[in-house]
Amino acid sequence: MIHAKKPLTIVLARPRGFCAGVERAVQIVERAIERYGRPVYVRHEIVHNRFVVETLEAKGAVFVEELDEVPGDRPVVFSAHGVPKVVPAEAARRNLLYLDATCPLVSKVHRETERHHEAGRTVILIGHSGHPEVIGTMGQLPTGAVLLVEDAAQAESVCVSDPLNLAYATQTTLSVDETVDIVRALKRRFPAIHGPKTEDICYATTNRQSAVKAIAGKCDTLVVIGAPNSSNSKRLVEVAANNGCANARLVQRAADMDWEWLGDTRRLGVTAGASAPELLVEELIAACRHRYKVTIEEMRTSEESVVFKLPRQLVA
Repeated sequence: MIHAKKPLTIVLARPRGFCAGVERAVQIVERAIERYGRPVYVRHEIVHNRFVVETLEAKGAVFVEELDEVPGDRPVVFSAHGVPKVVPAEAARRNLLYLDATCPLVSKVHRETERHHEAGRTVILIGHSGHPEVIGTMGQLPTGAVLLVEDAAQAESVCVSDPLNLAYATQTTLSVDETVDIVRALKRRFPAIHGPKTEDICYATTNRQSAVKAIAGKCDTLVVIGAPNSSNSKRLVEVAANNGCANARLVQRAADMDWEWLGDTRRLGVTAGASAPELLVEELIAACRHRYKVTIEEMRTSEESVVFKLPRQLVA
């Protein structure tokens, strides 16, 4: 006896998936392989997505943790998250050919922190300890010149030597709402603190969180396609839970889906972190069609047209 498939409406958030910084980073690795041949080395995961990393490995990329693993005659790419200043300095000392895939919006934060330091200010960086972007940003300045604050509680307790010479910057992939609370606490405690002219949190992070807010209350369950070490993907799960869809979780790809978890879900929200390709969204939809009678709805909250230029070494 053949049972009729249950109906399932998939509500797609848009924007979702790859942002301009990730597109640029992936293209840099692909173009480098085309130009310089295999292998091209990449320091750390180019972006936080295992599918992307494995796809690039199949094309000829070799991912390493540190520069001492890179042969002197092969090019190396720095990841989209940015690196401390000592890394390109060491590459230059070894005469390595290196390509910097740091997202331009992360580079903007680097320049801001340097300007504040030159002006004699201590920089408070809002971000997550141990995240590659935070390590890279803190590594732009001498040890001790940047104080890390991870949440509002730390913003309330952080000690500074000169409250009149302070500035703050933020990791680009944070929760917009939580960051507002942290900044509010810092400004209340230190009214003279300098901040960025525009929020450091990048447009793509903001747009993807806004899109999740728009669909969360309209869904029984919500899936964020992304890697467990992807900050922006994890924030999307939190945003869904805080905006009307408590039944939200991170899934790397369709093969990792716990179908029993869906239970009696009739409306499934789907989005993808900024480092997850659209192919993985399509893969999940196809897996849903295998099990359900699927109807697709898409809710668009903003348009994105940002494109970042490739390094000049790869443009010819």
